[in-house]
Amino acid sequence: METPVRSRALATEAVHAGRDDLAGLGLHAPPIDLSTTYPSYDSRAEAARIDAFAETGADPDGPPVYGRLGNPTVARFETALARLEGTESAVAFASGMAALSAVLLVRASMGLRHVVAVRPLYGCSDHLLTAGLLGSEVTWTDPAGLADALRPDTGLVMVESPANPTLAEVDLRAVAHACGSVPLLADNTFATPVLQRPAEQGARLVLHSATKYLGGHGDVMAGVVACDEELAGRLRQIRFATGGVLHPLAGYLLLRGLSTLPVRVRAASATAAELAHRLAADPRVTRVHYPGIGGAMVAFEVAGDPHEVIAAVRLITPAVSLGSVDTLIQHPASISHRIVNADDRRDAGVSDRLLRMSVGLEDVEDLWADLDSALGGNPGRGAGLPRSAAPPRGATGHNEPAVAGRH
Repeated sequence: METPVRSRALATEAVHAGRDDLAGLGLHAPPIDLSTTYPSYDSRAEAARIDAFAETGADPDGPPVYGRLGNPTVARFETALARLEGTESAVAFASGMAALSAVLLVRASMGLRHVVAVRPLYGCSDHLLTAGLLGSEVTWTDPAGLADALRPDTGLVMVESPANPTLAEVDLRAVAHACGSVPLLADNTFATPVLQRPAEQGARLVLHSATKYLGGHGDVMAGVVACDEELAGRLRQIRFATGGVLHPLAGYLLLRGLSTLPVRVRAASATAAELAHRLAADPRVTRVHYPGIGGAMVAFEVAGDPHEVIAAVRLITPAVSLGSVDTLIQHPASISHRIVNADDRRDAGVSDRLLRMSVGLEDVEDLWADLDSALGGNPGRGAGLPRSAAPPRGATGHNEPAVAGRH
């Protein structure tokens, strides 16, 4: 794992992490290594490196061995993401769900199958835990009841903050303290390391669906876990055994995406804050959810039929997923959280009238014109509002103060 000479700003790390050796190699752009296997004329040394990997899961010293053990292009992305999240290591997978599955399998292999989790989570994460597909058992709780939910066989505590899709937030430092010696996994997909670094607040594992903001252009699927080297070694062993490897081209695209991550997140966040402000003032919207730390995600509940809004947008794309340069909107109860039991979904704040919008890099006035038209009826009071001097903080609604936290 590369070690910076001194601490560097996030924007600088985003551009240079994982690329520090390029000038010495006589390169400017990172190379893409598409090899699945590598020649070796020293089989004794190769055997020793494989033995070392089997024992600790550490990246084998020396030349690569086989694509399932590791890939140089993917390793560059892992190095960069670890630096951005402030962890020792990171391990990339073929998708966010493959990454979460690997974490659960690591804990289960240690006899720790019980998971304590806080809703809401991404719908497929919720389903994976609830259905026990990997032999795990889950206890759902709120942050206040977390410590009481722990058992001797609890291997993991999982939270997502801001949460998908309500953008509810938890106090990660307080949650990490309540976990005691049990590792806390924080899904940081929505915030990205631009807005928060959960490892600095006590999380031992930081999960990303790298498909979203890390890639940032809607053209790569991946997942990654940032963590300490001990856990990273175990995750590499699971990845090798299960085959959930990331393709080198995806690793290249992710490394390229990281270089613009701070600029993209901050620009989209400014637009999202303005749209949240206008939606909160619109009588066709009953509630707006916007996190206290900011971000490019906005969730809002409409007074009318949310399906009609989805059908009426023209500039905004009605599609699942998020974090791309273009703005996407979807109805969680129909798509991303459809797999979650309806009562559990509503109890977690995912109402049937809730829409989730991932704000991209378009001009705010063009986005607002599309939303205003899609909402139908009389133009919203927000239509004529100037740009707000201060963006809204937390979840807002008509005649309600801005509140950061769970709803």
